[in-house]
Amino acid sequence: MFSFISPQTMHFGRGQSQQTAALAAAYGKTVLLVHGSDVTRAQWLIEGCSNAGLAVKTVSCGNEPSLPDIEQALLQLNGTRPDVVIALGGGSVIDLAKGLAALIPCAGKPLDYLEVVGCGRPLDHPPIPVIALPTTAGTGAEVTKNAVISVPERGLKVSLRDPRMVPQIAIIDASLMEGAPRHVALAAGLDAITQVIEPYLTVKSNPMTDALCRDAIPAGLSVLRDLVEDDAPHAWDSMAWVSTCGGLALANAGLGAVHGFAGVIGGRTNASHGEICGALLPAVLESHLRKAQDGTELHARLQWILHKVDTCFAHKGNGDGISELRRWSKEMGLRGLDDMGVSSLDYPEIAAASANASSMKGNPFHLSQEDLLQILHAAK
Repeated sequence: MFSFISPQTMHFGRGQSQQTAALAAAYGKTVLLVHGSDVTRAQWLIEGCSNAGLAVKTVSCGNEPSLPDIEQALLQLNGTRPDVVIALGGGSVIDLAKGLAALIPCAGKPLDYLEVVGCGRPLDHPPIPVIALPTTAGTGAEVTKNAVISVPERGLKVSLRDPRMVPQIAIIDASLMEGAPRHVALAAGLDAITQVIEPYLTVKSNPMTDALCRDAIPAGLSVLRDLVEDDAPHAWDSMAWVSTCGGLALANAGLGAVHGFAGVIGGRTNASHGEICGALLPAVLESHLRKAQDGTELHARLQWILHKVDTCFAHKGNGDGISELRRWSKEMGLRGLDDMGVSSLDYPEIAAASANASSMKGNPFHLSQEDLLQILHAAK
């Protein structure tokens, strides 16, 4: 028995973004558009909404959203309640948009509704409808039920979470993603792959998420090189699909140790979420291999994943896929934890905090403090 949460509608494919204004008009006359740091990249959508008779107010998001960012944006809006919120950008932009859509109707302070550091109070009212247009193929935030918010004074990233926060409409158009800088494409691609591997191994997987992950894991691995090295259109098409599958899978089956660590490390550094996941994924898979018992379903799933990694990254499929993925990622510019500014002196504290992270609850194995430290050292 299981439940499955998803947007009301998903529009997938090149050119689908051109219908955004018409879709927004069905919700009313006022739009809040959340975009990245460069407003010129959103000008086509601002003009499209204006031409459709919509009044548009904009909010810029230039970094992964923090609690002060949320508070400042709410102050900037000064009680304005739009009919629909549109998010045009990467996972950070979409998270900020989902957070604002959820909090604008609420009477309490933003901290009241946050997990871990706040009260985890349920939303007072349903969120404002959201239309999400991702411009990176990584987070899958366009189909998830939470917004990740950093809390700088606590050195943590936590979630604002509610099943009603899933965007009503997700528009996945790979033409919005092409041309990303190599480091962005690398981090996003590794994030997308991590987010189809972890739900496939989690203790909360189900037949629907398994079906998505089994299709998406080999698809993502097979195009990662072309995406990062060549900015290939076909690779963006495939990774856009993988990213959306990952978002659907994690929203319904949860994640594991990679993301358990990532929330803690992300709160301490300026490294992107995808970069942190990319550094940790090989180390976590190696940890799983040490613990998986031969003959179990989990062992079979791990071996299948490793075969797919070998096929794409090991020269002769000789079991070196994980180490080759790690080597290639570093060659493409992926930093280890050391280069992200994470000191090994902080590992014990990071390990202890990660053990209590919500994502860690889905990990297929219990990880001791020693296990957690071993993973961190392997990712340095």
